[in-house]
Amino acid sequence: MSNAMTLPNLVRPASAKAASAGALMLAPSMLPGQLGNIDAYIQAVNRIPMLSAEEERELATDYRQHSNLESARRLVLSHLRLVVSIARNYLGYGLPHADLIQEGNIGLMKAVKRFDPEQNVRLVSYAIHWIKAEIHEYILRNWRMVKVATTKAQRKLFFNLRSHKQGLQAFTPDEIDGLAKELNVKREEVSEMETRLSGGDIALEGQVEDGEESFAPIAYLADSHSEPTAVLSARQNDRLQTDGIAQALDSLDARSRRIIEARWLNVADDGSGGSTLHELADEFGVSAERIRQIEASAMKKMRTALAEYA
Repeated sequence: MSNAMTLPNLVRPASAKAASAGALMLAPSMLPGQLGNIDAYIQAVNRIPMLSAEEERELATDYRQHSNLESARRLVLSHLRLVVSIARNYLGYGLPHADLIQEGNIGLMKAVKRFDPEQNVRLVSYAIHWIKAEIHEYILRNWRMVKVATTKAQRKLFFNLRSHKQGLQAFTPDEIDGLAKELNVKREEVSEMETRLSGGDIALEGQVEDGEESFAPIAYLADSHSEPTAVLSARQNDRLQTDGIAQALDSLDARSRRIIEARWLNVADDGSGGSTLHELADEFGVSAERIRQIEASAMKKMRTALAEYA
């Protein structure tokens, strides 16, 4: 919580393990001893006395003008019950109540740090925005592995649609139109966010049952083209098709090279265009069988040259 304000002995984790579970300890001067569970914490903060408007103004002025951390501590402690109340409204996202409270406490401390008592506004009205903003950010980071709302408009849709949706039924066209008008967004954006909220998380890797692994996205998401052995094999194949073949052709005599080029290298994309044995036989004045023998011998010599090149 140091990113919001340095307030020693204000609201601090009892231990690393307790912090992850949301167990907190208040300052010894307020409630001595460690609070080991969320129910005890809620009961403790509800016993902290509220501040009057005059007391709140005096403490806020003292902290703003003199950076008195004791004044800031009292302001925060007196509003911890507000964080508990706000966090309770977000339990429907399946996240621990204690974690929601801790995130809200960060927002509360940020609010105290920025609160200006000269604006004639109670801290409770000012802090609600900061508490909700911190809880919203926590929910969007942890509700799904893949973020469903990244822009300001999408975040607005996310939280409003969650509160309007009743049960598992999809919105009707009239409901979509009404929400779009109420939230001042396009109906397409409402439909898209509803689709995102309705889709569940899918495990990237399959589960092993009865000795067999179930089919999962990892099976088709992997890019084999970037696999190191595949890359090296592709590079080697490219070299064989260019430099290797050129070197193999150089190992042939003129007649053998002409026959190989005519038979295999002057072929069109559709597979046509290569010279026949009889066409080459007429060109060199020999039989088609002799052309076939020269071709076979040349191919054998080229394979030897390519093997040495590789």
